[in-house]
Amino acid sequence: MRRTHVSEARSGARLARPIWTETGSILLGVGVELSDRYLERLQQMGVDYIYVEDKRTSDIIPEDVLNDDTRRHSVETVHRTMTALMNKHSGKKYLAVKDMGTTFRNLFKTILTELPNRGDVVVNLVNMHVRDGYLFHHAVNVAVLSGILGIAKGYNREQLLDLGVGALLFDIGMTVFPDNLWKIRTELTAEQRSRLQKHTEEGYHILRREYDISLLSAHCALQHHERFNGTGYPRGLKGKDIHEFAQIVAIADVYDALTSARPYRKRYSPSEAIEFLYANGNEWFDLELIKLFCKYIAIYPVATTVRLNTGQIGVVSHIDPKITHRPVVRVIQEADGSDVLPPYEIDLRKQMNITIVHTL
Repeated sequence: MRRTHVSEARSGARLARPIWTETGSILLGVGVELSDRYLERLQQMGVDYIYVEDKRTSDIIPEDVLNDDTRRHSVETVHRTMTALMNKHSGKKYLAVKDMGTTFRNLFKTILTELPNRGDVVVNLVNMHVRDGYLFHHAVNVAVLSGILGIAKGYNREQLLDLGVGALLFDIGMTVFPDNLWKIRTELTAEQRSRLQKHTEEGYHILRREYDISLLSAHCALQHHERFNGTGYPRGLKGKDIHEFAQIVAIADVYDALTSARPYRKRYSPSEAIEFLYANGNEWFDLELIKLFCKYIAIYPVATTVRLNTGQIGVVSHIDPKITHRPVVRVIQEADGSDVLPPYEIDLRKQMNITIVHTL
């Protein structure tokens, strides 16, 4: 399979990975044949990239950190909880969120069983979802990325569970606002941004009142917008005054936000997002945490379509964890636009004069 922009997909192509709804159910499943109508509708729903079947890359299979069942259950749980709180704050009838901490603690235990615990693993986040599902899928991705960094830090199980619960619920303060505010499809005005910044304190107050959620988890909600140089909010904390759990969640939050499609901007590629993180080392984030985080992130994830400086187009087929920016690329199109049959591979670890120019 290969990952491609929806605008580059052609009618008749078949999906190789599912497209998820905001609730965690599958909108379009593996094997669905994409018509022009489907492709147009996906773009309208904010889906910009998809995975498609391709005989030339049929053996290239990117593995998501979470299997489909775990991801579905995780997103459903986040969606159900946040929707219940939104209804509560809007005065609608709602199903009470009972034993929230226990629910999310058990959920993260399941997620933990699937997270890599070896130092030679790089992470692909390959889930594709509609625009309106961002808040819920984002929470799950932030929890996954935070858990991986927590494992790399050597946290014990209790620490990991507190971090995981905090990461899953770090944006729960958003539920106090009408959804037309955080679903807005244009860049925020200064007034809207100021209002939404209150979500950190609102989230903290929601979580600290739960008998089965620790204050450490609640501080992930309170402090995830604090910045290492003191320019963050709500309290302008600096350096080590920001709890490490919140710093981890902040890095995961920014990375996943940058690499996700947003209504008012294009998504960043993983390599661009990593450059952004490094550029803010010891400014927004602890540089040592960034270095550790980036050890586990695929700069050019498996199945990514890329253009080389030679003009050739290829698909990333293999990543060496020791040198993630120099993957093996399977060439599927020559510089003159002609298809390559059969395709062949270039190992960028050995061909040092060949580089990836950008992802497609």
